[in-house]
Amino acid sequence: MKNIGIKILMVSLIFLGINGYAQENSKQPDGLERNEAYIDSMMTNALEKGFFPGAQIIVGTMDFNLIYKNYGYHDYTKKQLVKSDDVFDLASMSKVLGATLVTMRLVGDGKIKLTDQVGEIVPMYKNTAISDLTLFELLTHTSGLTPSITFYQALLSTPDNSPFLSNQKSEQYVEPFDNMYVNKNIVYDSKYLVFEPKENWVQIYKNMWLNPEFYPSVYERIAKANTNPRGKYLYSDLNLLLVKQMIETKTGKKLDQFTNEIYKELGISKIGYNPLKWTSIENVMPTEVDHFFRKDTVKGYVHDEAAAIFGGVSGNAGLFANAESIAVICKMLMNNGNYKGKQILKAKVVKEFTDSPLAKEGIYRGLGFDKRKPDEFFTKDDFGHTGFTGTFFFMNRNTNRFLIILTNRVNPTRTNRLMYKDDFSAKIWKQINK
Repeated sequence: MKNIGIKILMVSLIFLGINGYAQENSKQPDGLERNEAYIDSMMTNALEKGFFPGAQIIVGTMDFNLIYKNYGYHDYTKKQLVKSDDVFDLASMSKVLGATLVTMRLVGDGKIKLTDQVGEIVPMYKNTAISDLTLFELLTHTSGLTPSITFYQALLSTPDNSPFLSNQKSEQYVEPFDNMYVNKNIVYDSKYLVFEPKENWVQIYKNMWLNPEFYPSVYERIAKANTNPRGKYLYSDLNLLLVKQMIETKTGKKLDQFTNEIYKELGISKIGYNPLKWTSIENVMPTEVDHFFRKDTVKGYVHDEAAAIFGGVSGNAGLFANAESIAVICKMLMNNGNYKGKQILKAKVVKEFTDSPLAKEGIYRGLGFDKRKPDEFFTKDDFGHTGFTGTFFFMNRNTNRFLIILTNRVNPTRTNRLMYKDDFSAKIWKQINK
């Protein structure tokens, strides 16, 4: 009977698309099996209830991957199992694993300072309302900039000037988008957007090219976006758009060039912007069925519309990766910037960016890194980031743990917030730190 029970359990796990391993080594901590069983149970429940189609997870220390597993499928057709080489759209995890990592390198090398002001470095902002915002304010989200701007909607219109979206389904508003319905008569601005390759235009989707003359209007809107009090915490994608501009203007080098140099030093290759340039589309997890802007199931191109406008390379989003590549970055950060004897980032810079410099003001935030006010799930020493697409990574040097959870919960729609209502990732983080 016992053998029959084991066989039934194994068949159940295979049916749900669970595969992977717990890495065996002499330094395994007590409770590894308990944690693995907990994660399997959480994932089984999540897949059954439709939190997301598929996921990758790694639990590790600064030296080892303790648990490394894949769960579920690429989408709800259940035709393609998630495998270790598959890469996920990281969404806002890109803020840390892209622009923040590069900033840490530049600060450590003395090529940029946290006191540097936007207008000092980027000439177009010199005489604007945001000219004296500092790199520190941008990274801590204390600049006062509005959370986001839907730049892409300036490329759209309707013949009768009717709204793009309605909260009621009707003959004119048919297809869903988030919790709204999309106007079926939306047209694209042919001055700025075409559907065939055009010289010097920027590819923003597989069949969309953007006129670079559109960008000045984007920068003008950013310059007028500081509508909230400075010094107060307000999370904004615009902060990291400006960090990218500061990096590129100061150095003359593109953000993706910088990140690729760091990734190469770390020996990781399943991470980067615009994944179809370095992996096959079969290895990319699909995100949303976008009925509004791209009119397609987004796969191989960034989900975030602002990052799409910038050709897939942005400070706020754009990175794709598998869990294994991110695990290497976690180990490097937990080892104070050192990985396998190579000092990737200066130790003092890692400490500075992962501390909470504004905790006395009640702002629990690192420089670029997400930190939380201590509660039942998080401590003051935890640091990492999350992403809109259903991604999560956090680490803690004191407990010697990191956790990476990659999902595509926005497939087929961003309305699916079940994993957040369940505190899914936070519960697993709490469990592995017990």
